[in-house]
Amino acid sequence: MALKKKQRRTPVGKILDKVNYPQLTLDQAIDLVISTKTAEGLRERTLFDYRQQWGYFVSWLNDNYEVEYVDELTPQVFRDHINYMKYDARRYDGHKYINAEQQRVGLSDTTINIRLRTLKAVFNQLEREQLIEVNPMRSVKLIRQDIDLTNCLTDEEVKAILQQPNRRDYVGFRDYVAIILMLDSGLRITEMLRLRAENIDFQTRFITVSREDSKNRRPRIVPISPQSIKLLLQLVNENKQHFSTDRIFLSCYGEPLGANQFNKRLKYYGQKAGIDGKKMTAHVYRHTWAKNMVLNGCDAFTLQKMGGWSDIRTMRRYIQMDTEDIRKGHDSFSPVNKFVDNRTTR
Repeated sequence: MALKKKQRRTPVGKILDKVNYPQLTLDQAIDLVISTKTAEGLRERTLFDYRQQWGYFVSWLNDNYEVEYVDELTPQVFRDHINYMKYDARRYDGHKYINAEQQRVGLSDTTINIRLRTLKAVFNQLEREQLIEVNPMRSVKLIRQDIDLTNCLTDEEVKAILQQPNRRDYVGFRDYVAIILMLDSGLRITEMLRLRAENIDFQTRFITVSREDSKNRRPRIVPISPQSIKLLLQLVNENKQHFSTDRIFLSCYGEPLGANQFNKRLKYYGQKAGIDGKKMTAHVYRHTWAKNMVLNGCDAFTLQKMGGWSDIRTMRRYIQMDTEDIRKGHDSFSPVNKFVDNRTTR
């Protein structure tokens, strides 16, 4: 009689190889992701954006598909959503001050990619937590964006804008100081508007951006010029005469100045300066600062440190050179300058 061969015992770990994926509803999926991101310490604003972008997608989904669970979603569903955003969605839909006739059809490429990045982040998190078997966003690509060479202000435009604020009144002087500071430091609008006097070292000319105010939760110090220090000191002293807060950028009633409110002021000055075809926002001033720092010889790593970018690839998007910038750079740094006298003729 043949003996039965003894088989090895199956390791206990093998039992766990097969994953049982739960069937999550759309609401359960975003709730789980928000819970995880909250535990990771994401800002309230970021969590709000997650819910808002997810809400846009689910609202469209309910109008076009009968989907209840996330495992029913396919890459094609998201591509259909992209086409809807690109060609059918109304900008400012539901805005209480902009009627339907004034709303343009089709979202901008930037807006679409912002929404897609959020959706990718949601499904990547679900995949990492082994809550879905297949990530439907893995093969969905962001849409290609044309490089915008007009998102910086020229020297002439900056000079024209600086002539617009009426520095004899409080609001005009405050705005002038803010514009100079943005061009000098590259601070993000929220970082600048949250500044307090204690954040500025008037002796060493450094601004401290705290981790609470920094976009990426990393504190940093930003050097500024003597001109900016002088203007900030004047504004701080004027604030002390009228208000009881140490915030620097205030409304004429002593309340903290909001980002939307300040961007409207920038738009107003751009219009007064006769600048057409360009967005007039604080973000454009940050682009202008970054580009001019590079043109003036600042190296990439110093710029990254001052600007607070965690990824140098993000910084590169801020620095788009037009043909005139490229020509000037070539004329200044071409190796031929070392070998051939520019006065040389035949």
